[in-house]
Order: sequence, then structure tokens, then C-alpha cells
Amino acid sequence: MISEAVGYLKESEDASRTVIIGGILTLFGFLIVPLFAVAGYLVRVLDRTASGDDEAPVFEDWGELIVEGAKATAIAFVYALVPMAVLFAAGLSGMVLGSTGSNALGAIGGIGVFVGMLLWLGLSLAAVYAAPAALANFAEKRTLAAGFEVETMRRVLVDKTYATGWLTALLVIIVGGVVSSLLNVIPILGFIASAFVGFYVAVTAYYVIGHTWGQIEHAPVREQPEPVGQVQI
Repeated sequence: MISEAVGYLKESEDASRTVIIGGILTLFGFLIVPLFAVAGYLVRVLDRTASGDDEAPVFEDWGELIVEGAKATAIAFVYALVPMAVLFAAGLSGMVLGSTGSNALGAIGGIGVFVGMLLWLGLSLAAVYAAPAALANFAEKRTLAAGFEVETMRRVLVDKTYATGWLTALLVIIVGGVVSSLLNVIPILGFIASAFVGFYVAVTAYYVIGHTWGQIEHAPVREQPEPVGQVQI
């Protein structure tokens, strides 16, 4: 799977153009709209690969691309919001109790901050695990509600196929992060190059997630055998 994922964008017809546009958009992601465009492209990668189409999309229909990317970003933000809220609440309560001047309340506040950080870590891992599946479901159905379908998410997230695909995508991202870190050693040019690497790595990772989603959602349904001795009428 990894070798096919790495070659997915490289072997497409407009590989150079796509990587150049994607890298430039990533580089200017701080302007928000370019970030939406990249997110929209990743949604199209998920949609195509989940349906078995291994021809990488191109950057076109920019209005639709940006809107889809904005929706995908909103879904990812909601998943990140819960752990962020827990961390904020824990830090705020720790500050309030610590400022009372009471040693007992200060100790309780410190314990609360520690517990809150543990909760934040656990919820952050859960959000990172669930978000790609939510985006894959959104890519297939194109509705914001699809990113929060409880029954679908519950079924997919406990599937071994998804867990394996997610770990594979994570490995791709980790390796890409190491490469980007090494490039950043080179002033300016390294920073620019890392944006292009980051885009390529993201596409590679979402190729894996898309194929994984397709294996789960589009798997043929096995016919249930008839009970022995059942009489057909």
C-alpha cells in the first residue's frame, strides 16, 4: 500500500503542475483561503481513491474546491474543539484555585490541571484517529452532517482495516515530518521545500485513508447462509 501511495501523485498526468500548485498553496496557507483549497483537493483525493479511481485529481473548479475545503476544515476543527475546551477549562480552573492563596485549593487546582492534561491527551488522540474517517465520509456524501454520523463512525473506528490504514497513514506523515525537519536546516529554501514535501505527504496519507475507506464501505456483502432444515415456501 505504501509504495502505491507514494507513487499515486508522481504517476499522474499533471503531477508537476499539481505539486507546484499544492506546494504554493501550502506555503501561503496562513492566508486561510489557500488552506481551504488544499483541504478541498484532499477531499477529492479521498472521494476518488475510495471509489477505486487511482487517477489523481487536478486543481480545477476553484469555487467548489474552496467551499468543500472550508467544510472539511470545519469538520476537523469541531473534532479538535473538544480536547481544546478540556485543556482550557483545566488551565482556567487551576489558575483560579491557585490564586485563592489556599494551599489546599492550590493542590486541588494542580491535580485538576494534571487530570485535565491527561484527558486532553486522550481526547486529542481520539480526535486525530476519528477525523480522517469523518472526512472520508464527508468526501463520499458531501454534507457536513456526514462528518458526525455516530453509527457510521462507531462502526468504522473499531474496524481493524481502518486501524491498519490509519497507522499506515500516520507512518507516512511521520516520515514526511522527518524529511521536512531536515530540509528546514537550510535557511529559507528549506522552509519553501518543506511546504511542497508537506503537500505531497498529505496527498499520500489521504490516498491510504481513501483506499481504506473504500475497502470498508464498498466491501461486498456476504449472503447469509440459510438455516439448515428451513423449508422454503
